[in-house]
Amino acid sequence: MSAYRRKTAGAALAAVLLVGGATACEDAKDTKKDNGASAAPSTAAPTPAAVAPAAFLEKTKKKSAEITSLRYSMSGTAAGQNISGEASMRLKPTVAMSMTMASPETPGQNVEIRLLDGVLYIGGEGKFMKFDMKAMAPEEAKQLDALGAGQQGENPGDRAGDLSAAKDLKTVGEETVDGQKTTHLTGTVTLDELKAQSAAATPETKARQEKNVKTLEAQGIKDLTMDIWIDESDQTRQFRTRGNGSSGPMDVTIKFLDVNKPVEVAAPPADQVVDLAEMMAGAGEGS
Repeated sequence: MSAYRRKTAGAALAAVLLVGGATACEDAKDTKKDNGASAAPSTAAPTPAAVAPAAFLEKTKKKSAEITSLRYSMSGTAAGQNISGEASMRLKPTVAMSMTMASPETPGQNVEIRLLDGVLYIGGEGKFMKFDMKAMAPEEAKQLDALGAGQQGENPGDRAGDLSAAKDLKTVGEETVDGQKTTHLTGTVTLDELKAQSAAATPETKARQEKNVKTLEAQGIKDLTMDIWIDESDQTRQFRTRGNGSSGPMDVTIKFLDVNKPVEVAAPPADQVVDLAEMMAGAGEGS
């Protein structure tokens, strides 16, 4: 039974960390495909070649350290399934998040995920399942603390850090994303390069990156094509990654819509919640 609890809680946590390492593997077959992303080339002149692309990434990494909350959307495909959703997340002083995603199993329906005080609520249409991560899966719950330190993929600076490992990093030029002028950078990163980069990272970041690499290896991913769009405030506006794996081609775009605006997350009403721990305890007594 304890193994079942860990598996269920782990699956719930994976949903929360959707845009972390698991979604950093997308389709590299057609790098010219639009993917529905709203980045459209503008008539502005390209960024001067004298400005090193790495400088843009370094600035956005430093800028991202100031982020305390953000709102982002995700879209694309992964392992043969469409991905679509939007989330609001508070990183500091405590972690909280509200996410709505299109159900991969039931077209036309959404799945809602709320994270508050170390507890996950997953459901929709007035019915939620409660997962107390700290009680049911202490090891997985530790990852929630890492979120507060900005170490997970939801932080724009983390995506910039991944791209900085690309040896072929280059500036594409100036493009407009949702009405904002941005600098578009691109590059290809191999798993070996990500491993080398993690060796010099902080302990928290290293642990996360190593886990991401293992996820990619399990999916048969060998390299990633990454694109980032950085606005005039040195913030990431959009990030896209593509790759091919044994589980199928994947192509996911993350758009960062707001940063450092208030994010309030409330637990669902008690009469709409079923506590998984209590339900399993009752089942155990019955057996």
